[in-house]
Amino acid sequence: MIFQKNSIQLLFLVGIILLGIAAEKCRLLVGEEASSKSWTGRFTFFNCFDVGTGTIACVTKELVKIYLHYVSAVHVRKVREAAAAEAVKAGLSQGLSYGEASEKAREEGNAAARRAFLQAKHIMRHLISSGWDVFETLYVGGTIGEGLMRGSGTLLGSYAGGYMGEQRLGWIGFLFGSHMGSWAGGRIGLMAYDVGNGVQFLLHLVGKEHSSDGSPSLRDSFL
Repeated sequence: MIFQKNSIQLLFLVGIILLGIAAEKCRLLVGEEASSKSWTGRFTFFNCFDVGTGTIACVTKELVKIYLHYVSAVHVRKVREAAAAEAVKAGLSQGLSYGEASEKAREEGNAAARRAFLQAKHIMRHLISSGWDVFETLYVGGTIGEGLMRGSGTLLGSYAGGYMGEQRLGWIGFLFGSHMGSWAGGRIGLMAYDVGNGVQFLLHLVGKEHSSDGSPSLRDSFL
């Protein structure tokens, strides 16, 4: 079992290395203008004061965070109330006095609220990180496709890294794992975007050569 797990991790690492090499070759092939823009371009804190798109983005980000925190607070309150009501019923059915049942319900409600808060916080962290990467890509001149690829990689990487880190080191592992996972996932998404660009560029060249030689294109051969 351990050997199989190590083999999967090794294959994954080799796959990432090969993807990185292929992405670098594809960036050289298509040129700087057609390759991913957000690989080096970054949105910094000072962009929030450009009295333009950057300022709007920062304000929007904070408003979204406030809204998500509000939704989280409402959800946590509902979970606490439901858990407390269930605990009161269970306590009374077990023959406890109303005071004892209420005390037990308060403890059960607080425990359920803490779990719900952590779950909501985990989800919000991933979504905000992914959405911000999409915007950052568009801000530095990237395409929507590049932004979606990077954002998807960030979301998946953040979830995967956070889950694996939490399994090993608890909440500290979650924080570290989700941060590293989001960074690595975003980079993998950009590499996949560059490889896709390179493949599309090669297919375009092949089709152009066929057209210049007078050979029927792949589409014409089916018609």
